[in-house]
Amino acid sequence: MLQRKMVVMDEEPSDPNHGWVPSERPVQVMLDYGIIPLDKPRGPTSHEVVAWTKKLLGIDKAGHSGTLDPPVSGLLPIGLGQSTRALSLLLMFPKEYAGVLRLHSPVPRKQLDAVIGEFTAEIFQRPPQRSSVSRQTRSRTIHELELTESQGNLYLFRVLCQSGTYIRKLVYDIGEVLGVGATMVELRRTKVGPLTEERGLVTLHQLNDAIFRLKEGDEAPLRKLVLPIEESLGDIGRIMIRDSAVDAICHGARLGIPGVLAVSEGVKKDDTVALMSSKRELVAIGKALLDTEGMRGIKKGLASTTERVVMKAGTYQRLWKSHPKHKQASDSERKSGASV
Repeated sequence: MLQRKMVVMDEEPSDPNHGWVPSERPVQVMLDYGIIPLDKPRGPTSHEVVAWTKKLLGIDKAGHSGTLDPPVSGLLPIGLGQSTRALSLLLMFPKEYAGVLRLHSPVPRKQLDAVIGEFTAEIFQRPPQRSSVSRQTRSRTIHELELTESQGNLYLFRVLCQSGTYIRKLVYDIGEVLGVGATMVELRRTKVGPLTEERGLVTLHQLNDAIFRLKEGDEAPLRKLVLPIEESLGDIGRIMIRDSAVDAICHGARLGIPGVLAVSEGVKKDDTVALMSSKRELVAIGKALLDTEGMRGIKKGLASTTERVVMKAGTYQRLWKSHPKHKQASDSERKSGASV
């Protein structure tokens, strides 16, 4: 998934004494800003897999994006430490699954293909009784749905769908429309936005071996398994900010135009955006208050809110201070572009 081009508004070198280029973080920092594209096995719950991962890595905080039921295998993104604050971004991307469905009675292939075509669209679903969300009917988009192989009444299928789609319910509804009934036999998740099976998934055995090697002094295997959280951003719009604005953003300040160094092409007002340091670190998640052209066309004003902070405060030097509204801001505060 390609990143959008950046529109440069100003240039300023970043202080090498603060922060890290994501790929060069020390191991302990990497484990606080990393994400593991875990290959969940069939059997355990997603919660159990996260608990095992925390125990293997010896960390206190981890979380997953998009629950997989115990019988389902495949990609389970696990955020580590501070990265758990950014997992909500993955809900913006479509997800891909491969599975097997069984028709309860045979139907002509032409009829089956026609019904599959009807479901490749916006559909309405009511979550099943055992789901963790409210059982209210809601719409979900099926971007792609195809049958790739068949044997008797068994069909191998691939589906690319909006996050929050219940595939078991999708299969059930297909069976209802066909009039013969259908059951999902097996399911595997193969893609969540920019994280894909093709790029490589991490098994618990590989993670265990990498931790053993780390204790022996070799950190290379673990570095291959843990991705910087920034690699999960895909084509989400970015706003690159000055070093002087970073710590203020980490304290929840809004981003002002003077603090912007560059912005992605095509950002629209109210878009979710990633606020990035000039070292390409994810600082926070915000909401754009102007489009790209609007940010480029003015010298002052607000560029973005700060909705969720990812980076720890104190990572960058504090160059701002809280002050009464009637007191004039210092030169460093004005240049930082952060509105506390």
